[in-house]
Amino acid sequence: MRIYLFTLLLISGFARAQETPVVKWATQETFFEDLTGKDLPDFNGLTINKKTFSRANLKNQVVVINFWFENCPPCLAEMPELNKLAKAYRQKGVRFIGITHDTPTRAKHFQKRNGYEYEIVSMSKAEISKLNINHGFPTNILVGADGKIIYATANISLTDTAFKAKSILFADKLKAAVEKANSK
Repeated sequence: MRIYLFTLLLISGFARAQETPVVKWATQETFFEDLTGKDLPDFNGLTINKKTFSRANLKNQVVVINFWFENCPPCLAEMPELNKLAKAYRQKGVRFIGITHDTPTRAKHFQKRNGYEYEIVSMSKAEISKLNINHGFPTNILVGADGKIIYATANISLTDTAFKAKSILFADKLKAAVEKANSK
């Protein structure tokens, strides 16, 4: 009788487990995957010259957005790679924007000191958080000319094996977005 009861309980527990929906745990990667195909949200910030800047400034352009700040070691580590991409794709019409919570004045000094190639937009931490498209720093977002997010990833590095595959994928998607935009 005990064996029968135990078997019945085991089978009913197994059946319930089969009915339970699959849970997708929220990770940085699933967060980034869920951004694909979504519209770049509206935002407003200030350039390093204290001029207003918004999503409207990016209309009909392929854009790489890099979320960073001055005291972020991983952000600083990826800048040489991002600068290479910016130089390679600037002539192809790609717009590179760095969004930071550093003040415009601090960001301007940083850019001069470190040779950061991007246009820099300063926003408050709260404004960046409301965008809900970065999952920590650094975050890199590729946006198509249609204003939709194509790809998002954290660090960009072709030398660090932990990030190399995602960085190559980012570069491939950037190349494809440029080709698509230029074919129209």
